[in-house]
Amino acid sequence: MLEEFGPSLCVADGSTVPFLGIPYPTRMAVVKLSDGSAWVWSPVALNDALATAVEAIGPVRHIVSPNKIHHLFLKEWTSRWPDARLYAPPGLIKKKPELSFDAELGDDPDPAWAADIDQVIFRGSLAMEEVVFFHRESATAIVCDLVQRHPESPKTGWKGLLMRLDGLVGEHGSTPREWRMSFLRRGPARRAREKVLGWKAERLLIAHGECAQTGATPLLAEALSWI
Repeated sequence: MLEEFGPSLCVADGSTVPFLGIPYPTRMAVVKLSDGSAWVWSPVALNDALATAVEAIGPVRHIVSPNKIHHLFLKEWTSRWPDARLYAPPGLIKKKPELSFDAELGDDPDPAWAADIDQVIFRGSLAMEEVVFFHRESATAIVCDLVQRHPESPKTGWKGLLMRLDGLVGEHGSTPREWRMSFLRRGPARRAREKVLGWKAERLLIAHGECAQTGATPLLAEALSWI
């Protein structure tokens, strides 16, 4: 079910999905835009209860994927709300041509949400580029896979060890090491990081792991210091 994360911003935790043999929790966000519509970020598996809760926020007009591996549930959301516009991050239109995207995200926000949400793309990786967002009203940075802070307790065994070695566990979680290594050009990513830190975010909302209601900017500065 949806829970309030900040003013005009809600989150919902979805099911756990496997990625490279490791179970990943999922999380989505919904913003109530100033025009009354709903902006959906990285949607999780859809059910009737979640659909009803989202529709209570406002008509679903924008469905956004932040990077090219967050596409599992896009089809069911666009089937439920066929009039909503579907936005792709760099690389996803080519990867999933069967999905009918309306636009590709850039460094500047779409005019439909520019008054409420800012954004920037972390470019320079050979593997994947991610779009990071900032919800102005709640002062929330919305980050997908670029920052992961998985809880300590469930991460046991060899999978837990790999996640710790990757720097993805606990309050000092960061970006997967193999992804960091794919940023052969760090300049564009550094510029994106500076923009993110310039937002002076108070809250941090992430897809995988522990979010934060306070102190988001120093958390982001530490998590992205590798850039």
